[in-house]
Amino acid sequence: LYKNKKNPFLQEFQIEGRFQYQAAYLEGSDVNGRNYNETYDEYRRARIGVKAKFLQYFGAKVSLNMVDDGRNASPPADLDWGYSDFDEAVVSFDIGKALGQGPFDTLVLNYGRRKFTFSQEAHTSSTKLLTMERSAISNKVYGSYRPTGLSVDATKDDWTFGAAIYSSTSDGEDNEAFNGWQDSAFYYLNAGYKASDQLTLGADFVYNDADVAAGDDSVMDYAWAASLNATYDAGPWGIIGDVIYGDNGGSGLGHTKERSGAFWGAVVMPYYWLIEDKLQLVGQYQYQGSSEAEGSRVNSRYGRASVDTGIDVNSGRGDSHHSLYAGLNFYLCGDNAKIQAGVEYQTMDTQNGDFDTLTYVIGFRSFF
Repeated sequence: LYKNKKNPFLQEFQIEGRFQYQAAYLEGSDVNGRNYNETYDEYRRARIGVKAKFLQYFGAKVSLNMVDDGRNASPPADLDWGYSDFDEAVVSFDIGKALGQGPFDTLVLNYGRRKFTFSQEAHTSSTKLLTMERSAISNKVYGSYRPTGLSVDATKDDWTFGAAIYSSTSDGEDNEAFNGWQDSAFYYLNAGYKASDQLTLGADFVYNDADVAAGDDSVMDYAWAASLNATYDAGPWGIIGDVIYGDNGGSGLGHTKERSGAFWGAVVMPYYWLIEDKLQLVGQYQYQGSSEAEGSRVNSRYGRASVDTGIDVNSGRGDSHHSLYAGLNFYLCGDNAKIQAGVEYQTMDTQNGDFDTLTYVIGFRSFF
């Protein structure tokens, strides 16, 4: 809406938003061998926000969630339009521009409520995902967390770096935008390297210092995790890979023995342009496992979203999970407006038996 680098007060101002809707049909077999099917439709995301650069060295971003669609929750809730909660609320200071970059090319300090970008898929905006949903292992470590914290972002040649300390205090009545610091904290490190025009490498690490047993809140439900990932884009085709390992923690995070212990996973996602910039074929294989009987979990969309109370999928928890996804992306106007459709098969081994689902999903993604 506005851009003027010569204005000493306001250099940039823009309004942004996104709208995402999807529908799905699922058929499956629960841990008791009972066959079932479900249909879903969902207003996945509706957000409105503003971004600004001001006083030459400062920036701000505020975005609001404008829909709360709980119809597929267990138990089902309502579809509510209007302000739901804050997505992000961040203020930034360009240290490099104001004081000098030192050894870096850019150096920016941020404070506020920010998306927690852990794993390759979480580093990718929902507006640019190749699959309808992030993989289950990615969602486990990413968790859609929006913690409050202090972070630093830097670049040097082909390298990117990030470090942050986040409050472990959970969202609540008094923490709609910025959470307090009355509990503990967790610590995050990130590095990325552009090895060539085609190949990008990344690494993430997070350590959670919260002690739920001592009365702390914990935004995260695991103790620590690490991710090593790579993206290779050859133009008409590409492939993305991610390997994740971590520890759920134990009683200190309020976990039973079955939900404690180590977890691990891997994601491989190839893609190919059938029609350049218009029609894209995507595949994904994901595996996750754990050392304990309930240390892994499937996605809520839609492997454990059954509204039939007679269906038993052990709350989606188990110790060995495989999923296969194949889909098509039709780009109406790049990532700004696209239709995605796909089918996913998954199987989870639980202590009570295994369950399997086959899900067909179609959705519309848009942003400005």
